[in-house]
Amino acid sequence: MTSTINTKDTYTDTYLTFTLEEEIFAVEVANVREVLDYITITKVPRTPDFMRGVINLRGAVVPVVDMRARFGMPQTDDTVDTCIIVMEISYDGESTVIGAVADSVNEVFDVSSENIEPPPKIGTSLDLEFIKGMGKYNDQFIIILDINKVFSDLELEIVKEVGEHAPLLAGEAPLYEAASVNTVDLDGDAPAEATP
Repeated sequence: MTSTINTKDTYTDTYLTFTLEEEIFAVEVANVREVLDYITITKVPRTPDFMRGVINLRGAVVPVVDMRARFGMPQTDDTVDTCIIVMEISYDGESTVIGAVADSVNEVFDVSSENIEPPPKIGTSLDLEFIKGMGKYNDQFIIILDINKVFSDLELEIVKEVGEHAPLLAGEAPLYEAASVNTVDLDGDAPAEATP
């Protein structure tokens, strides 16, 4: 989905929002393939903490990352709202498909560029390049992510290798097959709240 140009100075993008702990994050719908119910994820040994493992998505092996772990948040038990957001990210000139575990998905919404504030400046030691901006929606601030910058090149190389070699790395462990769940309208025609 492309941006809608309103004037020469402003534009509108469509985002999917999701929660981690009590914070609301958003990614561009253009990067999202689908949202899945949480299923058992096949663990792959000797991978970083942020790697949950892999799933079988209609015959394709998809590596799954834990967004809580990536952002240094405390771990929590999975619930009926826990989901996997399947996204395409750009790496080394190619598209890589990953699944990202989130506490829940909320809705799809449009936000104008005039309602997006620049990322906060917190010293020089923190790398916040992955934050595209702070969106304003329903009197709330939403952290808008640049999903292509959330992971370093090295981390993306690991994710890609895990996806390519998962059956071998996981040994005889079964790859659990995922089923898609339509909790949100990714076309943005009728934003809908996620249901358990």
